[in-house]
Amino acid sequence: MLGPELVVALGLAIAVTAAVADRIRIAPPVLLLVIGALLAFVPTFGRVELPADAVLLLFLPALLYWESLTTSLREIRKNLRGIVLMGTVLVVVTAGVVATLLHLLGMPWGPAWVLGAAVAPTDATAVGVLTRMLPRRNVTVLRAESLVNDGTTLVVYGIAVAVTVGTQELTFWSVSGMLVLSYVGGVAAGLLAAWLGSLVLRRVDTVVLENLVTLLVPFAAFLGAEAIGASGVLAVVAAGIVVSQVAPKLDRAETRQQVRAFWSFLTYLLNGALFVLVGIEAMVAARALDARELWTGIGLVLAVSVVLVLVRFAFEGTIGGTVRLVTRRFGGEPREGRRDRLVSGFAGFRGAVSLAMAVAVPRTLESGGAFPDRDLIVFVTAGVVVVTIVGQALVLPAVLRRAALPEDESVGEERRYAERTAVEEALDALPRLARKAGADRATIDRVRRDLEAHLDVIQAREEDDEDHPTLQRHDATVALELALVRHKAATLLRLRDDDEIDDVVLRQVRAGYDAEEARLEGSTPA
Repeated sequence: MLGPELVVALGLAIAVTAAVADRIRIAPPVLLLVIGALLAFVPTFGRVELPADAVLLLFLPALLYWESLTTSLREIRKNLRGIVLMGTVLVVVTAGVVATLLHLLGMPWGPAWVLGAAVAPTDATAVGVLTRMLPRRNVTVLRAESLVNDGTTLVVYGIAVAVTVGTQELTFWSVSGMLVLSYVGGVAAGLLAAWLGSLVLRRVDTVVLENLVTLLVPFAAFLGAEAIGASGVLAVVAAGIVVSQVAPKLDRAETRQQVRAFWSFLTYLLNGALFVLVGIEAMVAARALDARELWTGIGLVLAVSVVLVLVRFAFEGTIGGTVRLVTRRFGGEPREGRRDRLVSGFAGFRGAVSLAMAVAVPRTLESGGAFPDRDLIVFVTAGVVVVTIVGQALVLPAVLRRAALPEDESVGEERRYAERTAVEEALDALPRLARKAGADRATIDRVRRDLEAHLDVIQAREEDDEDHPTLQRHDATVALELALVRHKAATLLRLRDDDEIDDVVLRQVRAGYDAEEARLEGSTPA
């Protein structure tokens, strides 16, 4: 269980990783996994059992919700065909191929399908952490695939466990019913939670309440879907996508600032803790096996890891070739090429959902006997998660160099276009808004000069000339204003330390200075 000692250890592991990962040039997830494996040798943590409910309810709703909020709906629509195929057909094919391999190696069909379903889905949080160096479109497709495929694999997993335990008979109608309920019920529960959250947001005007509603939406969606036997994962994804489109029109600037800060920090902690727990769980599972089972498990981990990559490449090659032929036949141009598929083939990271399914396997059958190969299922799943994260994360930079994907300039271009359009329309609306606000001529002229100066900076950035005089003046002005804000903040601290002002006054005035400093620091793109 997650005791206080483990919570402290998780916090220390995340802090150490944040401090040293960049210096020693190791990807943070890899270092966190290593720390988790080492913690498993500490007697206090060597007996840790990670409850499946803790992963499913504590980690997944928050992590998947933030992934859904921060993904691009436009890119999802553009790549919907590939995302649906990868998130449904590929998952079933992967589970079937892995199950067949395991059965040929001696595992009964039931446990083989359970393990195949557990390792079939890619993980949205691992993909989000480990693929940030990719162009935006590739990252969006990978994240969207990971968000969709969880619903499919949970149905396959549920059927495999139920048939093995003896609580369900495998028929066409039972499988079809579970798939329909999983997708339709999950999406419906997510839409309902998002709709209720939007209704509440329209009626509250307190920042604390707005933040609380935003926090409750993913958990309400997840629990609502699980209550009817649908996919809680798809419910969270659907709710997150809807809220990402609706919330910016409903809440206030202060709420949005707090939501971004809160969710960024929360998901950072949850991601880090999850990787450490995977490392611990992998070692705990290894210690539950005898020597022969351990060597068998290691062999299965390597075999399954290789098969996952090969199946992904084969599927993408087959589907990609078919789509390319059909697209060109109708006079279009395919969006994905060989280089995209090369990168995608090595970016199929496994993570939290796989581990949660493995540890959720029941220990006993309906007849009273032990679930066959349960410890082996947990060990192989945890091992595959570790191998895909560590191995593929280390290989991915070399693959990127080989693929030589073109740099994605669309975000920078669209940002400059958005800023320029907003300033131009603000200049057009200035006379009308000034009359409404009752501003005098001097105020209007000063605001107009500021807007025009901002527009000059945007246009200079579009020329991509770092030595442009306008940009140099702007950077110097920002540096001076930052220095002045920090000097004012230092003055406040001196007054507080000299007992001339109260701590309450310090916090109130400093809050304004902090907002101004954050604005200035964000005015010059990195």
